[in-house]
Amino acid sequence: MRIAIYCGSSSGKSPVYEEAAVELGKVLAKKKYGVVYGGSTQGLMGKVADAALSEGGEVIGVMPKHLMDKEKLHTTLTELYIVDSMHTRKKKMSDLADAFVALPGGCGTLDEYFEAFTWAQIGIHQKPVILYNVNGFYDALIQHFEKMMAEGFLREHQHHLFKTAATLEELLALLEQ
Repeated sequence: MRIAIYCGSSSGKSPVYEEAAVELGKVLAKKKYGVVYGGSTQGLMGKVADAALSEGGEVIGVMPKHLMDKEKLHTTLTELYIVDSMHTRKKKMSDLADAFVALPGGCGTLDEYFEAFTWAQIGIHQKPVILYNVNGFYDALIQHFEKMMAEGFLREHQHHLFKTAATLEELLALLEQ
C-alpha cells in the first residue's frame, strides 16, 4: 500500500509538526507502506521523506518542473517523477496512492486534500482521504465540515468520506480499515 502525504513545504512554528511528520514517515516505512509526496527536501515534506527513507521505506516524489528550484528537489528518493504542472502532480499522486493523508500545511496542502476528497465524493476513486489533525491544526476546518453536513452541503450518504485522526494510532486504524 502507498500513502499520498500532503503537507507543508515549511515546518510551521511549532516543533510538534516536524515531530509528527518524522514519526509518520518512520511508522509508514516500518509497516511497509510506501510514501508518495511532493518531492521536496523542505519543511514537513522533507521530514516525512527523510524519516521513511531512514527506515528503508519506499518514497516516491512527484515534483512539477516550475517548483524544482523553489522547493529544493529531493535527489535520494526511491523514485522521482518530474511533471509539467500541479494538475499533473495531483493526478500522478492519486494514481500512485491507495490512500491520502493531509498533515498540517498551507494552501497547497489544502488544495491537494480538497481535490482528493472531491474525487472521492464524486466517485472518481474510493480511497480514504484523511485529515491528520496534529495539535488541533485542523479543528476549524473540521468544524466547517460539520457545518457543511448540518446545512446539507455534504450529502448524508457521503458523511463516511470525511475522516479525521488526532493521533497516529487513529490514523493507522483508518488506513488499515
